[in-house]
Amino acid sequence: MDDDKFNMSMRKFLKQVGVTSQQHIERAVRESGKTSGTVAVKMTLSGPEIGLQHVVEGEIELG
Repeated sequence: MDDDKFNMSMRKFLKQVGVTSQQHIERAVRESGKTSGTVAVKMTLSGPEIGLQHVVEGEIELG
């Protein structure tokens, strides 16, 4: 494995995940009409080829 290529490719993927996830969350919050409180969120990352299954749960404060 080429560590440099792997690292760069992973960073590119994670940047795409972060940007697109934020866009989808913002759109969903706007469309829901919710303006205060919190929103529960759950992100599932899977990579069946390598046996990866990772879940992150949290809350986003709307202010």
